[in-house]
Amino acid sequence: MNERLLTLLACGTVGALALTACGSGGSSSGGPVTLELVAADYGDKASNGSELYWSDLARRFESTHPKIKVRVQVVSWNDIDERVKTMIRDGEHPDVVQTGGYADKVADKLLYRADEVLSGSTLGKILPTFAKAGEVDGVQYGIPFVSSARAFFYNKAIFAKAGVGEPPKSWEDVRKAAELIKAKVPGVVPYALPLGPEEAQAESTLWELGNGGGIADGGGYTLDSEANVETFGWLKANLVTPKLTYAKPAATDRKTAFADFAAGRTAMLNGHPSLIQQAKDGKIDYGVAPIPGRTGALKSTLGVADWTMAFKKNGHREQIKQFLDFVYDAENTLAFDELYNLMPVTQDTLDAMTLSGNHKDLEPFFALLPQAAFYPLGDTGWDKVSADIKKNVGGALDSPAKVLGELQARAKATGPAK
Repeated sequence: MNERLLTLLACGTVGALALTACGSGGSSSGGPVTLELVAADYGDKASNGSELYWSDLARRFESTHPKIKVRVQVVSWNDIDERVKTMIRDGEHPDVVQTGGYADKVADKLLYRADEVLSGSTLGKILPTFAKAGEVDGVQYGIPFVSSARAFFYNKAIFAKAGVGEPPKSWEDVRKAAELIKAKVPGVVPYALPLGPEEAQAESTLWELGNGGGIADGGGYTLDSEANVETFGWLKANLVTPKLTYAKPAATDRKTAFADFAAGRTAMLNGHPSLIQQAKDGKIDYGVAPIPGRTGALKSTLGVADWTMAFKKNGHREQIKQFLDFVYDAENTLAFDELYNLMPVTQDTLDAMTLSGNHKDLEPFFALLPQAAFYPLGDTGWDKVSADIKKNVGGALDSPAKVLGELQARAKATGPAK
């Protein structure tokens, strides 16, 4: 949703649950064990923060597993990767982490295989395409948690005021619509272009795909391809310089863009399903369409999966297995997916969502996902490459060839994208 499907909340919030004097004691003594869980925050405000979800889930798990305690940390997307790195560096290894990637931890030999920490029934209900995306060299380590696909959102009321008749299909359509909106609806950002460090890799990839480019081509990274360089040149000339987007896209995060759309402060942007509820809460009459490409609407989009991984260091394999089987119970995964309007990665939850008739708003995304392009998730250097893109790709608006060339050189040094 990263894509790429997937922010439960409030930046930097840390929740502590069931702290025990025994710490993370091993199971060999027969005493209590404390599992350390670090999870990303999917929320946009305190009332729907992910800490609420995980703390409730941990409490319910503990009520039926009295010898296993769960200590919860929920961390913003901006900080979670660094938090986990710091814990590992300081010898305070987590037991379970839920975040956007996993392969770098495989390279460091830190993780259990998926089949070591999931029962056969849980492993068997994971959708095959996502199970495959969790593999490194044919072995599954990454356990998909949620999925998402990207689509184009637009504000119907603003479009009507500006005289824009239908959603843009091409980049030229985006430019023309943005010009009309700037002229006729003052105070509105025509197109929200978030290339700040929260999720710049997703926004940049969507535009690159629209020009036949992208992050990798199966044989290696292609960050500085001619198509990608042209893409950033077009964005600068047609959106940034004419002031049809944010003044500083490289300093603007996705969360800001989503909040602006939900408040009626921007007219169009690329988004994922969690934006649906935000728009509804803001009483925005919105539409969803395929992502505009250079010459027409894309037939594919960016697919994103967020991941769970289990660490070996503390030796809590059996306790982790019990906990993860509970996490992936259909009741719990359905609650999370519905809370954030994300898409499931397990067959039982997918069946529940599609058969209930309660998720008509997700149908465009369900339709797009089978044709989605994914990040090179199985590359053990992807997390490092992704973090570099997040931090630096916004600078390509000013110096496309230079910045993308530097990103490519560093990506290539991590090894080939798989």
